[in-house]
Amino acid sequence: MAVFPLACWFLALMAFAQLLVAGMALATRFEESRVVKVVEKEVSKPVVVRIPAAGTAPAPAVVSRPPAPAATTVEAPLPPPTPVQAPQIADPRAERLVGEAREARVAGDMGKAIVKLEEALTQSAEDPNVHYELGLVHEQMGVFDTAASHYEKVFQMGVAGAGALYPLAAAKLRDGFEQPDAMLGKLSLGRVRIFNNPNHEGGQQVILTIPVQKAPADEIDVSEIAVSVVFFNRTTKGEISQLEDKSWVREQWVTLPFDWAGGEEDLRMTYTIPPQDAQTEHLFGGRTYYGQVVSLTYKGEVLDVQAWPRDLAARLPGRQVAAGPANPVLPEFQDTLPPDFDPELGVLPPPLPE
Repeated sequence: MAVFPLACWFLALMAFAQLLVAGMALATRFEESRVVKVVEKEVSKPVVVRIPAAGTAPAPAVVSRPPAPAATTVEAPLPPPTPVQAPQIADPRAERLVGEAREARVAGDMGKAIVKLEEALTQSAEDPNVHYELGLVHEQMGVFDTAASHYEKVFQMGVAGAGALYPLAAAKLRDGFEQPDAMLGKLSLGRVRIFNNPNHEGGQQVILTIPVQKAPADEIDVSEIAVSVVFFNRTTKGEISQLEDKSWVREQWVTLPFDWAGGEEDLRMTYTIPPQDAQTEHLFGGRTYYGQVVSLTYKGEVLDVQAWPRDLAARLPGRQVAAGPANPVLPEFQDTLPPDFDPELGVLPPPLPE
């Protein structure tokens, strides 16, 4: 009979031991849950690589014009007009026609410009903008009597009617019209200097320095000056041909701003003939620099021409000056590069933005 109570006590003791073990396990897990764990995770960082933009090809440089000089304050001979701007064209159609006429005049299409302006005149017969533009077109064509009559109409409108066009028309009537051939002997080409660069890796390179000379005490409009150069190549088959690709020529006015110090300003043209592949050279022949014809124009009229070799002048009809010199100026051949010449100008790509 005493065995049963002992068994109960033994079972109770085992149950208590199990409860004690379970409590200790729960306490340990609770303590572990209170510990802050730091987990390090490696995150890959993207690398940004900037791709340099392709270099912009230099603009063709067969005809070079000096950049417009910086605006300077000049004391006006007339009182400042009021209002300071030209009046707006009231008729929208006439305004559009005047704009199209200006574009045609700048492009050298005088016939189209006159047609547009005559049509605008039927819409706005007394508009100063129409008459002033007609004056400019006829002046550029050399019809000075008609140009003066249109400037006179603008002048008669006064400041109140013509605004800023009034002093412009007054100056035209006061100073008269300078004919382009009046600059003969006052604006000319100096001796062209030729340097054949033998060390250029991108093909045969020839550097021209072209002086433009001006007589003292003569005022000229720099924006009306243009220097054109036509390059010629000779093939291994003996053929003479003109420039094939205008992108082979790069221009630079090296004496800016224009102050005519020493009586001249210099234009530099760099001509590079790229190498050919063997197949093209076999079919068409290799090509090398042969010479050039340099022309100086003012207000569209040719004032001076230099050709080297001199027989090249006959290949450009209409380029000869009527009163040319008896002894043509021969070029000067240089054996050293100009001190300020940068052969990489316009070749290297632009720097990456920071």
